[in-house]
Amino acid sequence: MNTSTASAGTDELKRRLSVFDAVVIGLGSMIGAGIFAAPAPAAAAAGSGLLLGLGLAAVVAYCNATSSARLAGRYPESGGTYVYGRERLGDFWGYLAGWGFVVGKTASCAAMSLTVGSYVWPGQTHAVAVAAVVALTALNYTGLHKSAWLTRVIVAFVLAVLAAVVTACIGGGTADAGRLAIGADATVGGVLQAAGLLFFAFAGYARIATLGEEVRDPHRTIRRAIPLALAITLLVYAAVAVTVLAVLGPDRLAHTAAPLAEAARAAGVPGLAPVVRAGAAVAALGSLLALILGVSRTTLAMARDRHLPHVLATVHPRFKVPHRAEAAVGAVVAVLAATTDVRGAIGFSSFGVLAYYAIANAAAWTLTANEGRPPRIVPGAGLAGCLLLAFALPSASVVSGTAVIAAGAAAYGVRTVLGRARS
Repeated sequence: MNTSTASAGTDELKRRLSVFDAVVIGLGSMIGAGIFAAPAPAAAAAGSGLLLGLGLAAVVAYCNATSSARLAGRYPESGGTYVYGRERLGDFWGYLAGWGFVVGKTASCAAMSLTVGSYVWPGQTHAVAVAAVVALTALNYTGLHKSAWLTRVIVAFVLAVLAAVVTACIGGGTADAGRLAIGADATVGGVLQAAGLLFFAFAGYARIATLGEEVRDPHRTIRRAIPLALAITLLVYAAVAVTVLAVLGPDRLAHTAAPLAEAARAAGVPGLAPVVRAGAAVAALGSLLALILGVSRTTLAMARDRHLPHVLATVHPRFKVPHRAEAAVGAVVAVLAATTDVRGAIGFSSFGVLAYYAIANAAAWTLTANEGRPPRIVPGAGLAGCLLLAFALPSASVVSGTAVIAAGAAAYGVRTVLGRARS
């Protein structure tokens, strides 16, 4: 098994992040633009079973988070499940996890940047999206401490906007608990698809694990930060979902492009809608910032093992960040933001991320009791849940996601054969 780690000297990242910083970065990843948009397609899939879908997504996310936290405490390196799969299951599975993460989350970066553009300046969506990518890549390049500080500001603002929406809806007197009842429109397939779509919004706790080389006392910090960030996010999402569903009902919710703004109008507070738009734009910026951080760290780890060009494995001598990996990721995302459409990106990303966490759960299954293994039911349920939700996604997402994962596996096979031929 390949057990390479960060080399000494200029290739080492600096440990700066506390538990609070790590939790904030996780919140910045999870409490993002998804909460402003995801309830609508989820309601379209599940109808009155929306809350069941949210609960199922939360259960799978909990299993994934627990497995990731235990693994991250044992392997505090940049790369997350790429490292865990490599160390516990073999080089191929680590590579496949890293491939799924980098490809899927690069699509997420493009989607988030386009979300920023659509809220800030709808007529110039692509131009604003590219500008956002360039600006946040430059910020990440100058050091993680500044990125963590900006994420704190973003998280505080978004939480304030969400609290205002929930308070306005409850105080408006238009909420009806009867709209929360599960009706005949809630099918098993619909609930599963909704859970897969909503899982996209929970997946940000991976960002904490992928920053394993940059947190202080990683064994303690990561194992505390991941469940804390997930618990806070679940509480926020549950409050928003219950409130919006009670105000709009499943049918009206399914047919609105901006569910939180629509809920504010329905509650008799139309003046809150522009604030919601600002909150959505800021949330998308926070998600984009954290996504670029996570993808660049996994790129760094894969480049160290030469699964990606080794030139991307260097760390800036002054800022102590993987500056070449960040620049490469930023360039690819900028091109995608300038040329692609946001439609389909969520489903495609969810498929790749669910594959990534399936490998994380399989890796956690191999831990021994002395290594801090969680109860076996946790990684077992997580693995089964990831596979179930991945293949319950819309067919286009399943086909494209399967094709990209297969292409990555084929590339690994070709590289292995060529390497053996040279030796």
